[in-house]
Amino acid sequence: MADIAIERVEALKTGDLHDLCDAADDAIKAGGGFGWVEPPPRDVMERYWKGVLVVPERILFVARLDGVIAGSAQLVKPPRNNEAQGHAASLTTAFVAPWARGHGLARRLTQAVEAEAVACGFRALNLDVRETQEAAIALYETLGFKRWGTHPFYALVKGVRTAGYFYSKDLDQATPQDETPR
Repeated sequence: MADIAIERVEALKTGDLHDLCDAADDAIKAGGGFGWVEPPPRDVMERYWKGVLVVPERILFVARLDGVIAGSAQLVKPPRNNEAQGHAASLTTAFVAPWARGHGLARRLTQAVEAEAVACGFRALNLDVRETQEAAIALYETLGFKRWGTHPFYALVKGVRTAGYFYSKDLDQATPQDETPR
């Protein structure tokens, strides 16, 4: 039986950074990139992950399979000056490397992000995904996310226009009206 762990990351050790970059590269090559169509040079990827950790509005989660980082997801909080949308956070850059799929890591990452959103007092969780990411779409719908829109030219992947779907989940929070979650 595989050893699975989901962790909130505050700092990345060198080995973990390499694992995260390798997993992201593999996911991008398999068409599950989070904006990238081709993996960027390693120094760019490393700077990206290091940058995530210094942005206060981003919380990074990683999935480990037998101790190796195999995927990640982020909770992104809205800017502090956005009172009207201060109740909603976003799930972004979610992926699992192809070699680690089938162990429930994506589900557990999504649930960890959702639990953190609830703990932070958010009342809604939003995400978007390419139409080609059928497994992710099925997972999000199974977890109660509702599709509310489609962008017909969401992405351009190797010269092909690709639609994107937008989802939201009501977290059923009882946040008092006069408090802004953080």
